[in-house]
Amino acid sequence: MKNRVQFQQGLSMAEFMELYGTEAKCETALVEQRWPSGFVCPCCRDTRHSRFERGGKRLWQCHRCRHQVSVTAGTIFENTKLPLTKWFLAMFFMTQSKNNISALSLKRHLGVSYDTAWLLKHKLMAVMGDAEAGRALDVRVEIDDAYLGGARAGKVGRGSENKVPFVAAVETTADGRPLFVRFDPMPFTHERIDAWASKTLAPTTHALSDGLPSFSVLANSVETHEAIVVGSGKQAAQHPKFRWVNTLISNFKTALSGTYHAFRFAKYAKRYFAEYAYRFNRRFDLRTIVVSLISDCARMLPHNESAIRLAETHR
Repeated sequence: MKNRVQFQQGLSMAEFMELYGTEAKCETALVEQRWPSGFVCPCCRDTRHSRFERGGKRLWQCHRCRHQVSVTAGTIFENTKLPLTKWFLAMFFMTQSKNNISALSLKRHLGVSYDTAWLLKHKLMAVMGDAEAGRALDVRVEIDDAYLGGARAGKVGRGSENKVPFVAAVETTADGRPLFVRFDPMPFTHERIDAWASKTLAPTTHALSDGLPSFSVLANSVETHEAIVVGSGKQAAQHPKFRWVNTLISNFKTALSGTYHAFRFAKYAKRYFAEYAYRFNRRFDLRTIVVSLISDCARMLPHNESAIRLAETHR
């Protein structure tokens, strides 16, 4: 598995442009992902339809209810003023690297304003978050509590108002090789961790956590829970039973610090967690990750700018 992950070639820019280099190619790809078995009316679910163009835009009309729809209507692309080629290129940059790409870099690559690049990036991260929200972990799961942020002045430590607490969980094979990851911002209370575990961990899971008292509720949701008191600092980070959860927490924080000059931890942490997890959880086939994201975009309901800029609730 190590070689399989390390030497994934991914999708080259030349191959990407061959597949999605024109508006027509992008639209065709989106049609295939939105209606893989053929057109289905979003209003009445009838499949009988006709197609026509109006103002240079391709439309589908349902024979039964006469509803007219474009391939972007009712998706994350609804009412976009950007060509699909810009959206698809952003998907390429956000999925084909281990490191994150900032809105500033997207601005330069796409030739758009910073505000447009920021909104585009956050809409795609919202899609990733929606796709990852239902992921359940199983078999052997390493779990740890961690914090994001806290660089500004103020109280330090667990009670700092500048820190975002989150639970990191990594599903591994029985012999400890990493498969999937989840990062979920939440306070470390018995109630929140219990609710998280019942939704996120399969009943057959063998969960491993440190000795944080709130993790005792994991036993309510999993087959076995192994609580290990590991101390703190370097000793905890190097504990062999938490190798992958500590590695991925470290990798995530390194990716953030190496990419972003400013980061609104408390407001948008959930989306940045989702972006990292989406990429990691699909790392075994980087050549098709763009297709996966196109498919997820086709299923995501529209999000206007005010909804995207609204602070996420996780405390």
